[in-house]
Amino acid sequence: MTQAEGARLFRESWIAGVHEHFPGEPKPGYVTPWEETPQWEREAAGAVYEQVRQFLELSGGHAARLTREQKGRYVAICWIAQMFQHFENPKPGYVADWPDLPEWQKETDADIFEAIEKSLN
Repeated sequence: MTQAEGARLFRESWIAGVHEHFPGEPKPGYVTPWEETPQWEREAAGAVYEQVRQFLELSGGHAARLTREQKGRYVAICWIAQMFQHFENPKPGYVADWPDLPEWQKETDADIFEAIEKSLN
């Protein structure tokens, strides 16, 4: 899978997770289709996809043994790094630490890791 395809997988997994885990009606920006996703967000999604893919490869597949929470935390920290790369002063919600994230977002981040993991098998 190319990084561009991986970025799209990331975004589609995010949208699916939001639909599954978000309580109530999500903000439109949370479920914006790939074609309307801003370029910076596409680039960030591709970078995080690539980090997860490499992490799984470099661990010889043993990163699959992480707990669901650990998988979500990994995605979250990779995303935070991308926010600092793309924005001088990112919104606090973009760089919130794991304990400060809402449950729906934690679950969605874990879903993303697992979707990438599944795509490699």
